[in-house]
Amino acid sequence: MAIIQPVAGELEPHPDVALVERVRAGDVAAYDALVRKYERQIFRISQHITQNREDAEDVVQDAFLKAYEKLDQFQGNSKFYTWLVRIAVNESLMRLRKRRTGKMVSIDEDITTDEGSVPRDLADWAPDPEQNYGQAELAEILRKTIQGLPQGFRIVFVLRDVEGLSTEETAETLGLSIPAVKSRLLRARLQLRERLSRYFHRRKTGKGASSKEKSPEETIPAKAGVEKQ
Repeated sequence: MAIIQPVAGELEPHPDVALVERVRAGDVAAYDALVRKYERQIFRISQHITQNREDAEDVVQDAFLKAYEKLDQFQGNSKFYTWLVRIAVNESLMRLRKRRTGKMVSIDEDITTDEGSVPRDLADWAPDPEQNYGQAELAEILRKTIQGLPQGFRIVFVLRDVEGLSTEETAETLGLSIPAVKSRLLRARLQLRERLSRYFHRRKTGKGASSKEKSPEETIPAKAGVEKQ
């Protein structure tokens, strides 16, 4: 049985370490505690990747089952949550591959619009969207916009900006370099801002106010991509 080592840079072991050790000793209730602690976060991540509630629910079940079966492989070099997220991301991507058809395009290619590539210098929103929209509507607009991001950008954005993983944890989870994570996060943020700026501009000017109005995720055609495993 592997001995869990403290996470690098931490003076005291993470509280999850004690739970993991109890599970290894045969305490199933300790694993239930880990499931209750992280199942919501894992579901959110899985749903952002698969964009399907049923698939996300299945991923949560599969991820926790696989983590339990492979718990002896957890060395403690990273946080248990980071290790669990890596499993969930892989399970989500496998489900996408099973159902996806059509040509795959590199995730690092620029996203093109009618005016060309996504610009890096973007104008500020005016007025502040919060002045014109309620929190619930803003949350739904943002959710749909995130769904429209290319897969590789979306996963990085969700792990860093939605779930709060560090750059290093995101890189470790996805098997990417830290510069690659920073690059994809920047591109995701730029695309989100561009899409939302156009969406709010159309709403302000009354364009597309009919039922044919495009949602934020349709503003810029997204190219599909697959993460390297």
